[in-house]
Amino acid sequence: MSSPHALRVAIPLVAVIVALAAVAGCDRRTDERSRPSPSEVLAEATGYYCGMRLAEHEGPKGQVYLASRSEPIWFSSVRDTIAFLRAPEEPRDIAAVYVNDMGRSASWQQPDRGAWVDARLAWFVIGSQARGGMGAPEAVPFSEQAAAEAFRVSQGGRVVRLDEIPDDYLFGLPGQPAGVSVPEKH
Repeated sequence: MSSPHALRVAIPLVAVIVALAAVAGCDRRTDERSRPSPSEVLAEATGYYCGMRLAEHEGPKGQVYLASRSEPIWFSSVRDTIAFLRAPEEPRDIAAVYVNDMGRSASWQQPDRGAWVDARLAWFVIGSQARGGMGAPEAVPFSEQAAAEAFRVSQGGRVVRLDEIPDDYLFGLPGQPAGVSVPEKH
């Protein structure tokens, strides 16, 4: 049997652990609730890097919400969206990132309204024949792996998750195909 002293110490300790676990769970739910929902592209939406209207560019688009802003930052391509996430000079207070889900969109020219997926959950086809934004190779996003695989079969490339997209695919040299490493000079 446990001693009365051991119970007096254990009961408050268990209560503290349960309270901390409950608070941690609440914090996660609060984060999920406070994450902004994707916005629809308005006619005046302009790309963060190119300064041009998104409607002037075909292919999937991206949007990034910062905790310090109420409106999203728009990108004329998914590749630019991901480059923003990786660039050390860009803001780090990222609250949400959405990209067009091309598996739920009937049009490559202008993806359908409501066809958005959280970039952290998406499957991307890189190295395909698809060109987006400014005619550059595109990281084509899908919410379902099967849709990404079907696109890969018809357009080439490979299927990866967000954190598997190589930096050289995003920041390759001008005129060089994306995803091709530059050999080091010795």
